[in-house]
Amino acid sequence: MATKSKEKISIVGSGLIGRSWAMIFASAGYNVVIYDVKQSQISEGLKFIEEQLKDLQSKGLLKGSLSPDEQMTLIKGSTNLEETVRGAKYIQECVPEVCEVKNKVFLEMEQFADDQTILASSCSGIQPSKFTEDVKRRHQCVVCHPINPPYHAPLVEVVPSPWTDPDVIKRTRALLEEVGQVPVTVNKEPRGYALNRVQYAFVAECWRLVNDGVITVEDMDRVMWAGLGPRYAFIGPFEVMHLNADGLGSYLERYGQLMQDTVDSAGPPPTFSGPEATKIVEELNHLIPLDKLEERRKRRDERMSAVAKLKREMDAEDAEKQ
Repeated sequence: MATKSKEKISIVGSGLIGRSWAMIFASAGYNVVIYDVKQSQISEGLKFIEEQLKDLQSKGLLKGSLSPDEQMTLIKGSTNLEETVRGAKYIQECVPEVCEVKNKVFLEMEQFADDQTILASSCSGIQPSKFTEDVKRRHQCVVCHPINPPYHAPLVEVVPSPWTDPDVIKRTRALLEEVGQVPVTVNKEPRGYALNRVQYAFVAECWRLVNDGVITVEDMDRVMWAGLGPRYAFIGPFEVMHLNADGLGSYLERYGQLMQDTVDSAGPPPTFSGPEATKIVEELNHLIPLDKLEERRKRRDERMSAVAKLKREMDAEDAEKQ
């Protein structure tokens, strides 16, 4: 605790993702500085974090060994970018998903960064080379894409550019693991990285099935949360196949042709616009009215936090057995 508290982590952007990152790093004992151009945004963010930490403690879901008050003492705000960046071990950029905006922020951040500072972006799908090519410290730049909500969904996609120093990737993964996240390295910086490519492929098939009249929006969501979701909460698709037969080889012998025929029958990608999109939007708005979104987000986060807690407990049990 004493050593960690002397190191600084900087968060550039005080939105929901930035607030989550601040909570994650503070839970591990790091000093955190949140930057925003508006003091009102910082004040709102700090108030939100304090409320969240206390709520998490009341539910037994608070990360780390520090109390909410102790964690809050580690989190500060600043409207001065130089003050925020200078001396930071790691900087997490959390500005809007616009290539030009991210490029501008990285060009500004690098002026105050140290030679060993990791310059990371919370980008969700833009290739990092698109906004770091003209950055002088581009070898220190990397994408660290969190999953929403990051506090309860620990996966972080670490996406380097062709010029990212391999040591930056190594140190980034080590830091993320230290604070309880689960990093994966995505090479070749594909558009959408790994998670969103898989997610959008799934969404595309769901979209087709709904538009073809095969199933309703409500029942399609049930297919996920009552069927695939419970399995994928603990193991991935390759292990699912491996366990559902006498190994993956056996699974492919039994179901390989069915897999091929099913994929071949899918048809071209759907268009996420026009009358078909309007129909799905209307159906979903009927199921979950827009004025209920915040309530549903809270419900989602509570359930995800409960699953995260269960996973931590089960992982601890596994570690004791080893």
